[in-house]
Amino acid sequence: MKKIIILVLSLIVAFAAIGCEKEADEKVIKVGATPVPHAELLNLVKEDLKEKGYTLEVVEFTDYVTPNIALSDGDIDANFFQHVPYLEEFSAEHNLDLASIGTIHVEPLGLYSEKIVTIDELKEGSVIGIPSDSVNGGRALILLENNGLIKLKENAGLKATEKDIVENPKNLVFKPIEAAQLPRVLPDVDAAIINGNYALEAGLSPAEDALILEGAESPYANIITVRSEDQNNEALLALVDALQTDKVKTYIEENYGGGVVEAFSK
Repeated sequence: MKKIIILVLSLIVAFAAIGCEKEADEKVIKVGATPVPHAELLNLVKEDLKEKGYTLEVVEFTDYVTPNIALSDGDIDANFFQHVPYLEEFSAEHNLDLASIGTIHVEPLGLYSEKIVTIDELKEGSVIGIPSDSVNGGRALILLENNGLIKLKENAGLKATEKDIVENPKNLVFKPIEAAQLPRVLPDVDAAIINGNYALEAGLSPAEDALILEGAESPYANIITVRSEDQNNEALLALVDALQTDKVKTYIEENYGGGVVEAFSK
C-alpha cells in the first residue's frame, strides 16, 4: 500500500511539473526573422514584452522560404520578414494556412550598382539583377517602369514578368537571382534591384546608395505572420502591440537612413 501511495504521489508531481512546463512554454514567443531590420526590431522590444510576462526568442533566417515553412510546421510561433503579396503567393503555392496580424514597416526596393552612378549611364544591353521570386520580381519591374526604363503591358499588375515588357529602349537584360544573393552579384552585373533588408545587411544605404528607390507609399509593408488559427493569440497580439509604438518608430527613423519606413501609423 505504501508503494502504491508513493507511486500515486509521484505521478501527481510529474503531471504538475508537465502542467507548469506547458504554462511556461505558453509565455515564450518564438519568432523567425531575417536579421536586418526585422531581428533588430524584435530585439528592441524584448524588454517591453518581458514586462508583460512574455519571453521573446528570435530565430534568424537568411532566406525567404524557410521562415514560412518553419511557421507552418510549428517550429516557430510567428515570423517577420515578408509583405502580404509574397505571403499570399507563397501560401497558395505551398498550401499553407497563414495570416497577417499586423503591419510594421516598408523596406523600399532600390536599384544599386558598382559600375554606374545614375540610370542615364545604363548602356544598350546592360544586365540588371532582379529578385527571382515572382512577387519581388514584378515589384522590381514596376520600379523600372516608374522610372522610365521600361514599359509594361497595361494591367500587368503586381505579378508582372519579363513577358509583360512591351518597351525596352535600352534592351536591358534581366537576370533573376535569389533575393538574398543580389548584393553579392553586384560586381558581376551592371546593376541590381535589391530588397531593403538585404541592402542594409550588405552595408548599403538605400537613401544614399540607391540609384532609384521606391517611395514611402509602397504597398509592400512588412508584417507579422502567424498560423491562421493563432490570429487571436494574446501573446502574438502583444508582440504586434510592442512593435507598433513610438519607440520603434523613432528607432527606425534614427537608424536606417530612409532604408526602412514605419508603416503602422499610416
